[in-house]
Amino acid sequence: MDTLGGAEFAPDTTYLNTASCGLLPRRAVAAVRALAEGNAAGRGAGSFETVGAVRAAFARLIGLPAERVATGGGVSVHVGLIAASLPAGAEVLFPEGDFSSVITPFAVRGDLKLRYAPLADLAEAVRPGTALVAFSSVQSADGRIADLDAVRAAAAAHGARTLVDTTQSAGWLPVDAGAFDYTVTGGFKFLVCPRGTSFLTVTEEAQESLAPLHAGWTAGEDLWASTYGPVGELAHSARRFDEPLSFLSYHGAAESLALLEEIGAEALHAHNTALAARFREGVIGLGHEPVPAEGSVIVSVPGLTHRHADLERAGVAVSIRAGYVRTAFHLYNSTADVDRALDVLAG
Repeated sequence: MDTLGGAEFAPDTTYLNTASCGLLPRRAVAAVRALAEGNAAGRGAGSFETVGAVRAAFARLIGLPAERVATGGGVSVHVGLIAASLPAGAEVLFPEGDFSSVITPFAVRGDLKLRYAPLADLAEAVRPGTALVAFSSVQSADGRIADLDAVRAAAAAHGARTLVDTTQSAGWLPVDAGAFDYTVTGGFKFLVCPRGTSFLTVTEEAQESLAPLHAGWTAGEDLWASTYGPVGELAHSARRFDEPLSFLSYHGAAESLALLEEIGAEALHAHNTALAARFREGVIGLGHEPVPAEGSVIVSVPGLTHRHADLERAGVAVSIRAGYVRTAFHLYNSTADVDRALDVLAG
């Protein structure tokens, strides 16, 4: 199976580590370089129109209008905004072992009730009095996919809001963002955007529960009438929650998301999951049992951490997470990459 990225990518390793950081396409690198050189020469520091194009492209990817998307630089800041909106004593439910950026902004408040449940039991753990269920659509450590429909239904039945981190799914697994009150997404993994690109989605109803605590002039409804003094009128859309951002990151992100749209969500999902399934089957054939995560592009295998150095020496890039060797497959990978990793593990 050939790559989907073609000449857009130029890895000099067998790169199976997108769950840590995606590779930048050549066109994104060129866009960042062009803006940096233009900035150095006094030809402009960046374009709000480009940021708007990124917002719109991400909105199309997750099935929402652009008015429901806020831009930023990091997931934990988006989560912190949501955490700050909860009243003291509110109960927040998480899966056990979820990524720390989903949990810590709530934990540091010190006046919330935090509760944890196994991922498989998360829907059943929602109860009267649960204010928010916060969880990742795909677990970072092992690739397990949450039962999104079940959690959403349980939350609705008990009047709880929902926060979903789609960082490990956006770019290969379709998620209906509009079905959840909030989603947060880091752009530098499967969206192959530069670091410093992130997104918050907020339903129109949930928007009223958030205070734009880090609002600056760009949060104004009329951008250029909001530069001095307090902003007179905040943006009516989720743009009121925009974080200060890096134009360099967003100029690159515009090219990255354009590439993903050209390829298409169905092709990305089919390609990535087929490669992961091939690796999963190969590892089982070698006598190892991956963490059960059928349908995920992240494959984590216990008992192989001692082989990490062998993989590195062979030019195969993976990561160690939670005691597993973790692999992740994306558009720039091929069956040859899968087989290369399996050959190394086979000795």
